[in-house]
Amino acid sequence: MIGSLPMLRGLTGFNKDWLRSDIPAGLSIAAVGLPSAIAYPAIAGLPPETGIYASIVAPIAYAIFGPSRLLIVGPDAATMTVLAAAMGTIVAAAPAGAEVDRVAIAAALALGVGICCIAAKLLRLGILASFLSRPILVGFFAGVSLSILVGQIGRFTGVKIESEGLIAPLLEIAAKVAGIHWPSLLLGVAMFALLWIVKAFRWRVPGPVLVVVISVILSALFDFQGRGIAVVGDLPSGLPAFSIPAFQHMPLDKIILGSAAIFLVSFGAGIVAARSFGSRTGEEVDANQELIGIGAANIAPGLFGSFPVSVSDSRTAINLSTGGVSQLSGLVSAATLIAALVFLHGALRILPIPALAAILATAAISLIDIDELKKIWRISRMEFVFALIAMWGAISFGVLNGVVVAVGATFVYLLRQTMFPRDGLLGRIEGRHGFFDLKRYPEARPVEGAAVFAVQGSILFYNADYVRIRLTSVIKDLPPGTRCLVLDASAISQIDSTGATALEAVAELLQKRNITFAIADLSEDSRPILERAGVIKAIGAENLFNGREEALRTLIGDIDQIGPAAVAHNAP
Repeated sequence: MIGSLPMLRGLTGFNKDWLRSDIPAGLSIAAVGLPSAIAYPAIAGLPPETGIYASIVAPIAYAIFGPSRLLIVGPDAATMTVLAAAMGTIVAAAPAGAEVDRVAIAAALALGVGICCIAAKLLRLGILASFLSRPILVGFFAGVSLSILVGQIGRFTGVKIESEGLIAPLLEIAAKVAGIHWPSLLLGVAMFALLWIVKAFRWRVPGPVLVVVISVILSALFDFQGRGIAVVGDLPSGLPAFSIPAFQHMPLDKIILGSAAIFLVSFGAGIVAARSFGSRTGEEVDANQELIGIGAANIAPGLFGSFPVSVSDSRTAINLSTGGVSQLSGLVSAATLIAALVFLHGALRILPIPALAAILATAAISLIDIDELKKIWRISRMEFVFALIAMWGAISFGVLNGVVVAVGATFVYLLRQTMFPRDGLLGRIEGRHGFFDLKRYPEARPVEGAAVFAVQGSILFYNADYVRIRLTSVIKDLPPGTRCLVLDASAISQIDSTGATALEAVAELLQKRNITFAIADLSEDSRPILERAGVIKAIGAENLFNGREEALRTLIGDIDQIGPAAVAHNAP
């Protein structure tokens, strides 16, 4: 029955034997997720229960609408940092003295992110998940992690930090060193060290769970709150209530922009994580289908007083490592957190804030992927530079503006990759079939009486002049007796009006030298552009050919006759 419902794809084929795997997996997800659910809201200045609400309603919504059996959604440190920046912009726009409902703003942004997901699905824009390249995401998250780390200074020390940025809070805490609450700092550092010890020795009990249990016990035994150590405080014991944020009291332009920024980062990073897990399990990840699941997983928190979520790599990893086989594990996790909210709120209220700061600091450090940065450096120095630009943007301009820098860096990177398309003169190798780049293959020789020039990439407004100059340079170096120049267009996917103008200039130059200009393997998309621009009329429709061989046989006859070596031209 479940398998016939397209909304429940993560439970397709359900049978009772799955309970043996999914129930333990769900309990493990809840155990690991509870500490982060309580800790992460602090990044955006939200009450801890909002994280529990998100961890309850988002997995339920994803289990209903999501396509994956194994992905688990929930609060995410990077998403929370972008949320914090978006909320900061919205709060700053509020009139002086006006009461600001941060929870309502967060819920509105969650709804906005969900709507962005649904709209992107309708427009089939799942490709947006690939818009921020892996190097740029790695660099951006490294910058985000530093922002999170600096944000924990006040929670570790008990000192109220009022400045923002990376350096200013460090200078402020240096000036307020006399106000540091040393028991808070000692507790936070001890819990931070415990997390790294658990990680180093690979203990079976997750570090955040151990920190929460130990710090709650110590708080109860030694009355941390009475000794000046901040604690979480009262948590609601009931379930989240349905409510629609009051959009009429919020700046809609900033809600829309903030939602778009959160969507771009959280969805892009979420799909990267999803594909990473999919490569291990063999589960195909369809970004357009995931838009529905992630969209629903954000709309649900928006309707129940919480904040945007994404694919949680830590919870998904726990699900895989404990043998989860369907979205039932996510539902079990949600049910477990409901029970914790109802029955354990008394214990959670005395959870010390420095312990949460230790969990957040450890999560932030995990966002800095040193191994991946080394790999990027080894593979491409240029991509490493763009990773550093994205990191610098998040640190120097704030996380929200850092998103703009990351997107801008992506545009620059794309332009750089396509602005100088690879090109070269082609020739023949005696006894071998096909054509070969004259520069890459020294034994290749040009066809006597002809020149074959290939361009690998589109000819568009930003690189058309470069292609024209390259062709002009080739034409000037053609040996006497050259009867034709064949442009191999098999790797040219697009030509725009500026590109057509560039080819028209090339045709005029060849006409002055009485050399026939022919184009081989022109795409069906590019031909109408050249027809309307008059390029085909200028070169003659009879000089359009299906391939290089056909062009050369028609124009010069014997293409196996090769001549002396010619100068080969290649893009730098």
